[in-house]
Amino acid sequence: MTTTFRRSSPSALGIDAAGIDAFVSALGSTPAVEPHSLMVLRHGAVAAEGWWAPFAPDRVHLLYSLSKSFTAAAVGIAVRAGLVDLDATVISHFPELDAEVTDERTRRMRVRHLLAMASGHRADTIDRAEATDPTNTVRGFLLLPPDEEPGSVFAYNQPCTYTLGEIVRRVSGETLLDFLRPRLFAPLGIDDFAWLRDDRGAELGYSGGFARTEAIAALGQLYLQRGVQDGERILDEDWVDQATSAQVPNPDEVNPDWSRGYGFQFWMARHGFRGDGAYGQFCVVLPEQDVVVAMTGQSTDMQAVLDAVWAHLLPAVDRPGSVDADDRLRDRLAALALPPLGGGPGDGPLGSLPAAPPSSPVSVGGDSGLEAVHLTQDVSGRWVLTLVDASGEVTVPVGEGEWLVDGSTAASGARSGDRVVVDVRFVETPHLLHVSVDLEDGTVTAAWQTQPLHDGVATLRRPD
Repeated sequence: MTTTFRRSSPSALGIDAAGIDAFVSALGSTPAVEPHSLMVLRHGAVAAEGWWAPFAPDRVHLLYSLSKSFTAAAVGIAVRAGLVDLDATVISHFPELDAEVTDERTRRMRVRHLLAMASGHRADTIDRAEATDPTNTVRGFLLLPPDEEPGSVFAYNQPCTYTLGEIVRRVSGETLLDFLRPRLFAPLGIDDFAWLRDDRGAELGYSGGFARTEAIAALGQLYLQRGVQDGERILDEDWVDQATSAQVPNPDEVNPDWSRGYGFQFWMARHGFRGDGAYGQFCVVLPEQDVVVAMTGQSTDMQAVLDAVWAHLLPAVDRPGSVDADDRLRDRLAALALPPLGGGPGDGPLGSLPAAPPSSPVSVGGDSGLEAVHLTQDVSGRWVLTLVDASGEVTVPVGEGEWLVDGSTAASGARSGDRVVVDVRFVETPHLLHVSVDLEDGTVTAAWQTQPLHDGVATLRRPD
């Protein structure tokens, strides 16, 4: 990745490193929170950054719904270029559907309503849209009449974002990625961004983006700088104002940082605004403090992550720090790691496989969706795990007392008697798979720490 940001220290940027240190401790000690990366920027410079091994700064990470904020940026760029009018009706971009889409509310739906997740539907329509037309998500979506007048109610609705992506593709004649590369990614120094595509070859838009943590920070910094990068205006200031202010209320949301309203594919928050994605992908922007926080992870309690930001990191801004605290934090961040298997009570070396190693050609217990698990040993004696599901198969070398990284996976194993446990991390995604094999009776169970939302084991990686 092109290095976009100047590196500095917390105290030089007016942040007490002890507060960032306390924030890192909170992330590591909070149940249902697992951090993978962290970058804290102030005044456009990096105050602190760290990656929990086996995750690393040069690896992309699946963003899930944080992808929406990049899709919205594409719309904002198209608006600035005069290619898209926020007040144009959605149906005007799909004239081939004009005769079919007869519902009056749908026909009054505007581009700005899609951006604000205010299509008039009371709930997400992705399953119904795809069932209505399995080959054309936009057509399936527009054939579902809204429950209320567009613009009047909020509902987190994936086809809204997908349709925005399709509008950009139509007005530009390019894919979303091709549209964004010279207009957003190149100016921000982002040289690696990939997107999952549907069966039609279209980027999902609402999910499926893969990017490095620094790319997340760069997007947040662009909005913090009100659409200007290195003197070049990329997004109109009016667009930034609308995108980062509440366009539609969502008071029914339970968590306090999800109930402050929604902008243009950004959530409002108790402090500033943010883009986020499932399992703890965050781009938090704090305009009053001139701070951006970029994070990836595997966290099922995302509110707890934000609570930790407000409790520890935010109060550290404009609080006196010290060079000694900076040094301690730097050393800690450089040594971050997620613990591998091994070292627990009864754990021992993997040793040798039985003469007839277990294999599960029919079924695997647990919720993994795996069809088969095979254990082998290579010529060096290293254990190798092969996982098979509907997406294909992936072969994973297993480390002992360490994460053995191989391509887009990292695995660690340990043995207790006749039972072997292996943890497999798909290091370009949030996901961790727990596998347990009984070497005596050959039974296998496998379960996800967090369930993948799109993919199987063979496709949990950056798409080509």
